[in-house]
Amino acid sequence: MPRTRPPSPSRHPERHRTQRAGWLRAGVLGANDGIVSIAGLVVGVANSGAGPETILASGVAGLVAGAMSMAAGEYVSVQSQADTEAADLATEKRELEEEPGSELDELTQIYVQRGLQPALAAQVAEQLTARDALAAHARDELGITETLRARPLQAALASAAAFTVGALLPIAVAVLAPDDRVASITTVATVLGLLLSGGMAARIGGAPVVRGALRVAFWGALAMAAAAAIGRLFDVTV
Repeated sequence: MPRTRPPSPSRHPERHRTQRAGWLRAGVLGANDGIVSIAGLVVGVANSGAGPETILASGVAGLVAGAMSMAAGEYVSVQSQADTEAADLATEKRELEEEPGSELDELTQIYVQRGLQPALAAQVAEQLTARDALAAHARDELGITETLRARPLQAALASAAAFTVGALLPIAVAVLAPDDRVASITTVATVLGLLLSGGMAARIGGAPVVRGALRVAFWGALAMAAAAAIGRLFDVTV
């Protein structure tokens, strides 16, 4: 009688984008901020009558200061989230040591609320607790997973790098554009850059490209329009 082979596990590849969430958010924010803030700085300095050297120096200084500020801000913000996660995990670890029975009942009720029958929920909770109780509670009670955990250094580096790349666009335009058209050409290039960055971010994140591009360009253009309106309000050219 021929021996039957057990079915092999499925090996079809699956590509998930949630693991990109941490650096993608920081990168999109950094790129957009780099484009809009340095473009506003370049346009303002150009309209003041400054020469090409002053415009370039202002843009580079803004790039360095902005990249460092974005990195520091992202690191501090995400580190605060990481500290909160660590504190919650420490509390959960202590409760598992002091009241393992109550924690097992709590995990069982979580699975019951998610649709499992009480007997099956208890069995699942017992098996997961035996394997790694803290990981089970972190994932199913606290919502902390390895994929989505806060990574301060990753967020800081992604934000600073993206800010630098975004800021290079208005600086390059300011250097290459004719002196009397720096402001107008920088504005057009900024909107195009925002469309490109928004589309790329949407593609990386698996969202509709056109919608993502228009969304980023709209808010960036709105920010520049608001700055221009304030400048006119105070009779200052921006």
